[in-house]
Amino acid sequence: MIGMIIFLLIFFGLYGGLHVYFYAKVIEVFQPVPGLRIVLVAFLVFVLMAPIAVRLAERAGWEGPACLLSWIGYLWLGFLFIFFVASILVDLWNVLIPPATAMMNLAASRPRVPALYAFIGPLIVSVMVNVYGFFAARDIHYDTLSIETGKLRGDVPPIRVVQISDVHVGMIVRGERLERILEAVRQARPDILIASGDLVDGQIDSLRGAIDLLKTIQPPLGKFAVTGNHEFYAGLDPSLAFMKASGFTVLRGESVPAGRHLSITGIDDPTGERMGLSPYISVRKLLERQPAERFKILLKHQPDVDRDALGLFDLHLSGHTHKGQIFPFSIVTRLFFHYHAGTFYLPGGSILHVSRGTGTWGPPVRFLAPPEITIIDIKGKAV
Repeated sequence: MIGMIIFLLIFFGLYGGLHVYFYAKVIEVFQPVPGLRIVLVAFLVFVLMAPIAVRLAERAGWEGPACLLSWIGYLWLGFLFIFFVASILVDLWNVLIPPATAMMNLAASRPRVPALYAFIGPLIVSVMVNVYGFFAARDIHYDTLSIETGKLRGDVPPIRVVQISDVHVGMIVRGERLERILEAVRQARPDILIASGDLVDGQIDSLRGAIDLLKTIQPPLGKFAVTGNHEFYAGLDPSLAFMKASGFTVLRGESVPAGRHLSITGIDDPTGERMGLSPYISVRKLLERQPAERFKILLKHQPDVDRDALGLFDLHLSGHTHKGQIFPFSIVTRLFFHYHAGTFYLPGGSILHVSRGTGTWGPPVRFLAPPEITIIDIKGKAV
């Protein structure tokens, strides 16, 4: 609970600062009369508090208003972020160019960007990026990985594992958007479907239709999932019920066989331990209990590698980072996650794949971080 409060304070502190910056820019350029300033402040307070209003509306059972507030609030968040980045770049130009030209003894022309253009330019850039990003978020990419292993005989047919991650089923990712994701999964023809956390991001009571859609995917070797941080934020018990009703075997510090050749181990997101809802579990001890001849897949939502378990797992599947989702936020997420996105070959023959995520969190927008469904073909080595 304390961690959540700290997160909310940081989030709304930073997000509130963006609104103050936007307000200052509008006042500087247009100098509106007091009445319009009040309207502007009211609008900015409304969109600032929209994420909280969404949760309150969900809990009250007001699904329609919650969906509307989600779209308004999160589209605004995406717009404001890109506007701020573009505007700061213009501000830096205006601050740095005059002294630079003076130091180089350049004559008169100091190409400062006038205040009006310094506002209109970033506004246009933000609208263009977000319109592009809205459609990019719906254009699902397949990332493919082929693994040869001596743990399968050469005459054993390849086993196809399909990974989805960070779908964030909720007020925005549902209905047609979720069906688009699941149709891409069907076309991949998985033997096993993996959901590596943050499948849920909303009030569970309103997601009956999502359960029905997810149940239509029935791979022959099963569906497996682990918790992400958002399962704990949405409420652990209803999140687990949602995943199980959708046909997933939820792995919480346990391992299970998947067919004759694979074992799958999953642990809870660290958020559960911080919230006192999950015990600490040694990944090494879990893996050591598995038959050595099986190909071992480890599921952890966050791409933190257990160094003492290297060589004990063959494939580690994670997500969480979204690859930043909206560039240049990816610069920030890369600072926090050494394994940011993509496939990494680790010591001991272990492989880590970090998904960019299949859905979206917050703004239904992706820029330079396209949504991903991962197809992993596990093949036996020819003798």
